Amino acid sequence: MPAPIRYVQDSRFFPGSADVVVIGAGIAGTAAAYELAKQGISVVLIEKGLVGGEQSSRNWGWCRQQNRDERELPLIIYALQRWEALGPETGEELGFRRSGLVYATGNRLDIEAWETWGKMAKAYGIRSDILTADQAKAMTPGSTSRWLGGVSSPTDGHAEPSLATAGLAIAAQRLGAGVFQQCAVRGLDISAGRVSGVITERGTIKTSRVICAGGAWTSMFCRRHGIDLPLGNVIGTAFRTAPVTQAIGMPLYTPSFACRPQLDGSYTVSVSGRGRLTPGAQGLRYARQFFPTWRARRKNLVIDLGIDAFFSGPESFARWQFDQISPFEKVRILDPAADSAVVREGLAAMIKEYPALENLRVEQAWGGMIDSTPDAIPVISTVATLPGLVISAGYSAHGFGIGPGAGRLAADLATGATPIVDPAPFRYSRLFDGAGLDSPGML
Repeated sequence: MPAPIRYVQDSRFFPGSADVVVIGAGIAGTAAAYELAKQGISVVLIEKGLVGGEQSSRNWGWCRQQNRDERELPLIIYALQRWEALGPETGEELGFRRSGLVYATGNRLDIEAWETWGKMAKAYGIRSDILTADQAKAMTPGSTSRWLGGVSSPTDGHAEPSLATAGLAIAAQRLGAGVFQQCAVRGLDISAGRVSGVITERGTIKTSRVICAGGAWTSMFCRRHGIDLPLGNVIGTAFRTAPVTQAIGMPLYTPSFACRPQLDGSYTVSVSGRGRLTPGAQGLRYARQFFPTWRARRKNLVIDLGIDAFFSGPESFARWQFDQISPFEKVRILDPAADSAVVREGLAAMIKEYPALENLRVEQAWGGMIDSTPDAIPVISTVATLPGLVISAGYSAHGFGIGPGAGRLAADLATGATPIVDPAPFRYSRLFDGAGLDSPGML
């Protein structure tokens, strides 16, 4: 079942040209379109389904610095500044709140890992407070566990996935961006070895610069143009409860569940690290690159072997011509089934931990396909073999929070502006030059 989203009205006139075309209206692509429009650049945002219809509406909604891989810290620091400014700047309710967040645990290894991370993050000016058992209990009033300790990140926060991407798309439209949904990009028009346009099901848009932010579909799209992009797709599960008198006032992680309070009094809930693999031909092709990540996280992954992934969806090796219906038109919105076991487990764990929530019930559950790289760090990068193309993909289950920063970085790369952060950690070439792919980054 799709996660809830705010509907966005399409722009009126389909353009024949633009300075920049953004493919994919998830949070990263939409933020890029907004930043470009804010600079007065002619930009068109194209989406095969609906704005925010795939993973950008299906995530937890956390906007966190805590436990980020060090390579992402400059980007999330900038992103949180943008999250705070974007609501007033756009006049849209994006749901962002600097609520802080709390992790609580009974596992000494968790605390040791958080202590090590906090020492590293201090150099970036990030506040991460290790909690004693009593402090963890005080910050989780009503919980039943006897926590060994925890960590608090008071400057982190959360936003509303059902509102944020749509709000940015609407704000971009007001600044002159074109937004077109139910319109798949079938491929790129290439002249003299560089991008000269995008070929959509509604016609070609001439442009010399393209940002491809197609989420789980990005590898398939790039492969059609001879660009090898190792992405693995993992299906996560989350659910939304009915509104209740809230017993948990900020995003909370525990070993048995994680949750975020929503504006209407409901919760978004999941079980951290749990996922389902449905590998198709793409998954098999990149199995060697992903083996270290799979080995490190296999205890939380379920492999679902079926033939469907080989013939349809982003894991297939589909072939198509640009004047024919593409795979992107056949699947307008990826809507994988929720894992009912994860839903039952998460709900039971939440009620057990907070008896005041004994009447909590599930209102809606959904699956989301998460595009991941072998090192769990996104690709936000130009591609040397195809000038004019910027890839923005592989956000590995933690892209929503850095979305505004990722959008700005992609916009900078597309226009040749000085990047807002050092883009080197996100470069495409690292996937092939052997730099650090022997072990996965942090979740």
